[in-house]
Amino acid sequence: QVQLVESGGGLVQAGGSLRLSCAASGRTFSWYGMGWFRQVLGKEREFVASINRSGGSAYYTDSVKGRFTISRDNAKKMVYLQMNSLKPEDTAEYYCAVKVSGAGSDVASNYGYWGQGTQVTVSS
Repeated sequence: QVQLVESGGGLVQAGGSLRLSCAASGRTFSWYGMGWFRQVLGKEREFVASINRSGGSAYYTDSVKGRFTISRDNAKKMVYLQMNSLKPEDTAEYYCAVKVSGAGSDVASNYGYWGQGTQVTVSS
């Protein structure tokens, strides 16, 4: 079992940066791929980025490529999302999650454990 706690959200002006952190508990953290998703009230949860177990491979949704970077530190049981050049459309609740099954790292149903979320608001 893995428990996740996100932090680092906040209010930032367009063009600014934030770094989200996700702290995981559980001995088997390094066994799993990890992902970041985001959700706007009234809309479906949207894939943002994922990273494989070793941290050697990452995948991003097109809208954040070149602006966001996902990384992980298995020794510290942490996953990060560095967000640069933020836009108002990046405003959402951001969630980290543990990938437990399936081939698609951008599919929310392939993730079995979720954090409580951290709010990111980008003002124009």
